[in-house]
Amino acid sequence: MGKEAIEDRIVLCGANAYEKKYYFNEKFAGIPESIKEELHIICVLFTEEIGGIFTIEFEEDGNVSLRTEYAPEDYLYDEVGSGLLIGEVRRKRQEMFESLSLYYRVFILHEDISGLLEEEEDTTE
Repeated sequence: MGKEAIEDRIVLCGANAYEKKYYFNEKFAGIPESIKEELHIICVLFTEEIGGIFTIEFEEDGNVSLRTEYAPEDYLYDEVGSGLLIGEVRRKRQEMFESLSLYYRVFILHEDISGLLEEEEDTTE
């Protein structure tokens, strides 16, 4: 998992069931420890349950995406379960992912926070 940017995406963190490793991109060291711990747990539990490689990434616009992939010879990988679990994680952690997206847009893309907060208010009304 040495690639930091894949197709205009930046990996925030990920876990690899094959190598039994967890990766956190130190570019995002400013994220609070409690969130880092939660991300670690999400990634490791996903690969323990489903297998393969699971990553949480930032897209070019700051949106958070959840990706999973697996080796072609991995017959134990649960492809159906992966889709279901990604949906569940996205629903249960929606607020955290929205906060991470805001963090990325402010600290990495250097967008104006006042404009982002106004944009957020417009979508909640």
